[in-house]
Amino acid sequence: MDPHGAQIAAWAPAVEGITEVFHADFVGHAYPKHTHDQWSLMLVDRGTIAYDLDHRARGAAPEIVTLLPPGIAHDGVPVTEAGFRQRILYLDTSVLGEDLVGPAVDGPEIRDPLLRHRVDQLHCALSRRGESLEAESRLGFLGERLNEILKPVAHPGIHTQSVDKRVAEQLRDLLDSRLTTGITMREASNILQVNPTYLIKNFARHLGLPPHKYVTGRRVDLARRGILAGRDLADVAVEVGFHDQSHLSRHFVKHLGTPPGMYAKSSARGFEVAQGWR
Repeated sequence: MDPHGAQIAAWAPAVEGITEVFHADFVGHAYPKHTHDQWSLMLVDRGTIAYDLDHRARGAAPEIVTLLPPGIAHDGVPVTEAGFRQRILYLDTSVLGEDLVGPAVDGPEIRDPLLRHRVDQLHCALSRRGESLEAESRLGFLGERLNEILKPVAHPGIHTQSVDKRVAEQLRDLLDSRLTTGITMREASNILQVNPTYLIKNFARHLGLPPHKYVTGRRVDLARRGILAGRDLADVAVEVGFHDQSHLSRHFVKHLGTPPGMYAKSSARGFEVAQGWR
């Protein structure tokens, strides 16, 4: 906590398309009028912010996702003395094109629960070490939703759910080939010459889960084999592609309902225990 009553966390994640993540809890701070050269995608978790965008009075509150376009001046002041808590993603134009600036200026206040959920999920992924592939996937879904909102189709009641199976299977093969070393969606996009969002969307539709969940599940399977072979947990974690043992443990529990240490201990007596269940 600094003398002005602010708590701040800011970092540049290793995720293409996101230049900065900024979390702040302000009590007495007010932003002067300024501009950014990136998109600002903001969640307000506490309080309300009043701001001016393109000479129009606006407001940001917990139920609203706020999207501020690059190059457009804006400010920001707390509505109450209690201040506000905010989370901001600064996105470059590879995520949102300049063609969306006009619609964003006209409608920066987006009331869409699905979008807010996706932004929150992305912040959670960015706040955990070793989850860059998940963050990339969630960024793709987030960008798709923003485009749907800002550029609605001519006939919104008609949705096509066609799947490009060839692209989905190419991505699956690529993920399998780089399972332990890892690959970013930007790298996959360059190799397959397909837009990252298109890759993620078709993969999810074809296999029933997004790329990061597919990779995590496959890595957990590899870890199980290493653990049952009696290998050290820390070595197994890194060898199969997790950041460290705690990273493995978090996903192992989620998938199997038990930590890898307990799983390792059970392997020595698994046959005997199973005999007792018969």
